[in-house]
Amino acid sequence: MSDQGATPIPTLAPPIPSGRPPKMTNRGRTAVPISSSNSETTDIPEFEPFGMPGPRGFPPMTEYLDIWDVDMMKKPDESNRIQHRTMLFNTDYLIVRRGQEFQVKIVFDRPYKPGTDIFAIEFAIGSSPQYSKGTYIPVFLTKARQSSWGGRIIGTADNTVTVGVTPTADCIVGKYNMYIAVKTPFGIRRTRQDKTRDLYVLFNPWVSDDAVFLDDENERQECVMTEMGIIYHGAYDDVSERNWNYGQFNFGVLDACLYIMDRSEMLITNRGDPIRVTRKASAMLNSRDDDGVLVGNWSGDYTYGVAPTSWTGSTDILLTYASSKMPVCYAQCWVYAAVFNTFLRCLGIPSRVVTNYFSAHDNDGNLKTDIILDENGRIDRGRTKDSIWNYHCWNECYMSRPDLPTGFGGWQVVDATPQETSDGMYRCGPASVKAIKHGQICFPFDAPFVFAEVNSDVVFYTRSKDGALEPVKVNRTHVGRMVVTKTPGDVTRRDITDQYKFPEGSAEERAILEKAEEYGCQREKAEPSEADVDLVLPTLDVQLGDDFELSLEFINRSNQHRTVDTHISVNVVFYTGVTSSEFLLRNPTVTIGPNKTVKELVQVESKSYLKNLVEQGNLHVSVTGKVEETGQIVTAMKVYALHNPKLTVTVSDGGKVNEEMTATVEFTNPFTFGLEGVSIRMEGSGLMLPKSKYYSLIPARSSLVWTEFFIPQRVGSSRVIVTLDCAALRQVSGQASVTISR
Repeated sequence: MSDQGATPIPTLAPPIPSGRPPKMTNRGRTAVPISSSNSETTDIPEFEPFGMPGPRGFPPMTEYLDIWDVDMMKKPDESNRIQHRTMLFNTDYLIVRRGQEFQVKIVFDRPYKPGTDIFAIEFAIGSSPQYSKGTYIPVFLTKARQSSWGGRIIGTADNTVTVGVTPTADCIVGKYNMYIAVKTPFGIRRTRQDKTRDLYVLFNPWVSDDAVFLDDENERQECVMTEMGIIYHGAYDDVSERNWNYGQFNFGVLDACLYIMDRSEMLITNRGDPIRVTRKASAMLNSRDDDGVLVGNWSGDYTYGVAPTSWTGSTDILLTYASSKMPVCYAQCWVYAAVFNTFLRCLGIPSRVVTNYFSAHDNDGNLKTDIILDENGRIDRGRTKDSIWNYHCWNECYMSRPDLPTGFGGWQVVDATPQETSDGMYRCGPASVKAIKHGQICFPFDAPFVFAEVNSDVVFYTRSKDGALEPVKVNRTHVGRMVVTKTPGDVTRRDITDQYKFPEGSAEERAILEKAEEYGCQREKAEPSEADVDLVLPTLDVQLGDDFELSLEFINRSNQHRTVDTHISVNVVFYTGVTSSEFLLRNPTVTIGPNKTVKELVQVESKSYLKNLVEQGNLHVSVTGKVEETGQIVTAMKVYALHNPKLTVTVSDGGKVNEEMTATVEFTNPFTFGLEGVSIRMEGSGLMLPKSKYYSLIPARSSLVWTEFFIPQRVGSSRVIVTLDCAALRQVSGQASVTISR
């Protein structure tokens, strides 16, 4: 039967939305709002009656205890700040560490009568404080009433009562409102909310019951209290240093760190757990999926922000983010690690920045970095997708791991650089360093990724015309060549490679790699025969702008002549190992007599690389060759970090607190061309906040001098850090040490 001419059945079109989407609330899900903001508070009523008022209302309360004043004892030189090691914070608020007693002085309208007068101190955090959630904490001062936080009366004098309060060692970290409540026969009356009585509670690595307890005073001083840091970069055999002012005690930085947790909508009730805090912050320090703190940029074009190499410290970044509510441009791995370090140290979690040289970026869960060679032995860059970072910076933080078996607490890897997603977000860690060393990569969080960063094999494959791949060489020692961090209390570096891995080739290492394979990490099982020709690249100290000579040494270990068809490629690369441009290619055929050595010389001219250079001045030399007589493959790779010109920084003599000083920066353009759009940044912990100056042009061979006045704020040793940055010249820095006395 035909349906032509039949009336179509009407369908209901979905409603067209109009106006704003409905506001998401807790309505229908919870009886009270779920608090995820430390900045939002709720006033607790000044009077809470025990019953209904009489016909004439509530009776007068003039005869009962009344509060006249509260002294938080919050000045930097008072006992609270000194004993809690928070005296360096530049703030008007009391800052204490959990698990440790602090004191408050309360002034009443008359002398306190023990046994007759009853009062309590109340602490509230978040927008909906509740006793059962640990966000409302009444502290009673008598043994008859128990409190979760400890409380005691230390002493009385006239109308003043000195009270000691001890937050629990696992309480929520953040900013609390404080009230004094007095009991009357008719109800509870309390002080009004007063911002000057707010206090911050931080993690406490000095108390054994705290999850971040670190039983090493030198490490605590370095990893919590030290503001001036050194971050290592360059190459494993040519290590460079970058000074950084973490500035965790600077004005506004603590509030900025709490804002980061607010911005992440992290539940207030989770903010006492360092595992949750560090994992959440690992995601929030980058902007990839949550409008976090820093925008990553590895392009070389930083027109709309600050080049990563230009930053001198974390303060500008954190304060800009907190005030603008927008991600800050731009960052690369050491900037992420440095700002994350500030966040952790500010909240009281011991932390340090770690650099891993030749760090594998493993995005497929195996332990192989694949380099594809064509049938002539040359690297096929179109098919070689894996890269090895010359170095990569991440953080270690110290904490117990009750979620793991005994023995896997201590240092944990956390990494805010957005590389791969973890549970749907760009973050990494915390991953136990001990678990990584012992191949226990089944433990959370992201241990397989970190394990691969220090343990991957570099596998060279030849690709035949039919597309088949055959492994021809495996280098099992290239990746994770060295892991370093700053030495506590010193300006030297400390090699901590042995904390991540057993010695290369040892029985322990082989057992650990087998253990990792049990948990799914795949290794290259092939053992291609070693070529009887060795290839050695020289170690050179090259200044940016210099011509230099590469002397390639071919060593024949056989008793026969060897002929090697060689491909020499010199590339400008980003520090991530990604090639920017290939500017030199040679294809010599090298003939070597039995048990002889031959040197092949390659001239590299500055005019060839300067026009292609990217910000960190890295040249990557890769040499591959095929032995005609045996078909074996020989390879060698080396990164040459070109050394930039230095800034000269001098500081005036006789440094004293609150007395004006000067810092002078001098720089000479060593090139035959002018430097355009030059910015200089300067700062120093306890000396000066970040300052900057802009020069539209520094002509060829000309010099600049910049003198800045500053007034030191505290006694001790510090450094003035300066960076110079422009599109044609990155990574120029200088520093001057200074000691300030009274």
